[in-house]
Amino acid sequence: MPQTTPTQTSNTRRNLLVGAGLLGLAGVGAYLMMPGSAKSIRIGVGQPLSGPLAALGKDMLQGAQLAAEQINKAGGVKVGDKRIPIEIFSADDKADAKAGEAAAQQLVSQQVLAAIAHLNSGVSIAAAPIYAKAGVVQLAISTKPQYTQLGLPTTLRLVANDDMQALALAQFAREKLGAKRIVTLHDGTPYGKGLIDAVANSLIRSGTGAIAQQVVDDKTTDFKAAVAAFVQAKPDLLITTVADFQVEALIQQLSAAGLPDLPVLGSDTIKTPRLQSAELGNRALYASTPIVAAQEFLGGKEFLAAYRERFGGEPYYAAHYAFDAVHLVADALSRNGNLDRTKLLERLKTFEGNAPVTSMMRMNEDGEQRSGAVGIYQMRKGQWELTVRSGRW
Repeated sequence: MPQTTPTQTSNTRRNLLVGAGLLGLAGVGAYLMMPGSAKSIRIGVGQPLSGPLAALGKDMLQGAQLAAEQINKAGGVKVGDKRIPIEIFSADDKADAKAGEAAAQQLVSQQVLAAIAHLNSGVSIAAAPIYAKAGVVQLAISTKPQYTQLGLPTTLRLVANDDMQALALAQFAREKLGAKRIVTLHDGTPYGKGLIDAVANSLIRSGTGAIAQQVVDDKTTDFKAAVAAFVQAKPDLLITTVADFQVEALIQQLSAAGLPDLPVLGSDTIKTPRLQSAELGNRALYASTPIVAAQEFLGGKEFLAAYRERFGGEPYYAAHYAFDAVHLVADALSRNGNLDRTKLLERLKTFEGNAPVTSMMRMNEDGEQRSGAVGIYQMRKGQWELTVRSGRW
């Protein structure tokens, strides 16, 4: 089991089974605590803290930690006539569904009120029932639409989902890049396959189909078979949903096979600093993402300065979303005047809470983000530069 400490956050994913009686939140009333009886507000962070995606998960954890530290320095969360500090508990989901279930159990055992969990859609979906049974609000940055369609009230999403991202990818490929011979590559995960399938369907509806699709696993960096198929297809664009460390290897293998100029359009899993040092040559590299960069928000400058001072470097992925999620939970609890989990969930689905960086975290009754947007970025001179962003693709 991953070690849990009160100074860390823990990533958990919830997979809620829809059935008679798994989640009548009637049982959650037992979690009502008046401010005077609580020594701390416990928030979990369930993320990949080891393995190839550890940099993304640790970034989320650090964003949550920074928010908790700032709130505590200001005296804690005002709940009723008390001020209560926040404790962050972390758990490593290893970007794996089974490990995510274990991480969720670990966080639930720590009696967290909410969990910022998880990164990978497959992990979030698998862990969802565990959070739901305990009445723990699950705030995921996962993008697969099914996450909020499990029939469970506790699944909330921090960003736009892949229905919007698929439209963005397809429209950008078709209208901005003028692609007509498109090949695709995914890793077979719920996120990777689901997003590519949605992109392919959107392309077909517009009269542009993918001419070849290849599948790999989510750990490999050997793309020999896929690249050989792409060479035969003579494409003018590759759309992929594999991760940054995989695309780093993929573009090298494409160049070696005679496709040095094939544009690559990836998804949010590649818009990270890792590819800023990649040898692209004349290749155009793009990434779609519902994770809007911190510097693009009015509140981003202050957050980035605080993050750099605290951690000695730049955020890697989506630390500002975890930061805002902690503030959102704190604001909801303060307005409620108690630590009732049912009331917390109700508040999160109905209010425009304090989100210092993004200023626009608003969920609907289904748990979907009402203020989500998707941007397309291009790698230019070692930096990701915004090409276009919209909430209405």
